[in-house]
Parts: sequence; C-alpha cells; structure tokens
Amino acid sequence: MSSLENFEKLLASGQDNPLLRFSLGNEYLKAEDYAQACAHLAEAVRQKPDYSAAWKIYGKALVANGDTEAAIQAYRQGIEVAEGQGDKQAAREMGVFLRRLQKQA
Repeated sequence: MSSLENFEKLLASGQDNPLLRFSLGNEYLKAEDYAQACAHLAEAVRQKPDYSAAWKIYGKALVANGDTEAAIQAYRQGIEVAEGQGDKQAAREMGVFLRRLQKQA
C-alpha cells in the first residue's frame, strides 16, 4: 500500500488534522494530481493558519495547478506567517518563489 493510500485511509477513518492534510497534499503533488494537492493543502492551512511549511507547499501546488494569482496570495500569507514565527528560511524561500511569479505575471 502506498503512502497516499495509507494517508487516505487515515482520513477516511476520521483522523483529520493539519499534518495529515499536509502529507496528503504533498503526496498528491508528487503524483501530479494538483487539484487534489491544492484541496488538501488549503484544508491544512485552514485548520492551522500558522503552518508555514504548508503555505510553502500550497503555493507550489497552486502554481502547478495553473492558479498564479492564488499562489501569489498564498506565498504572501505564508511569508507573513513564517516571519511571525521566526522561520526565516521558509520566509526567504517563499519570497524567492513570490518574486519569480510576480515577474511572470
């Protein structure tokens, strides 16, 4: 059984939490199912708005799904969250991704 199947089984059993949603989003991103990745990552940051790692991957999934404007907003929110928590590396990475997107837009 794959990690994705295991995570889906946990979700189906009622174990819904930000880490599980993050893990599902990350696995769907790897599987190139960007819509599912976005849905799970959106739920992860809804459940835990200060989850900077989820914001970073959420932005990446949104870009892959072709939603540049939403990705820009996700990165902005993620940078704010990361800076608020002192997560300087995540804030820097999202800043780089955000600048690249803004140049393309």
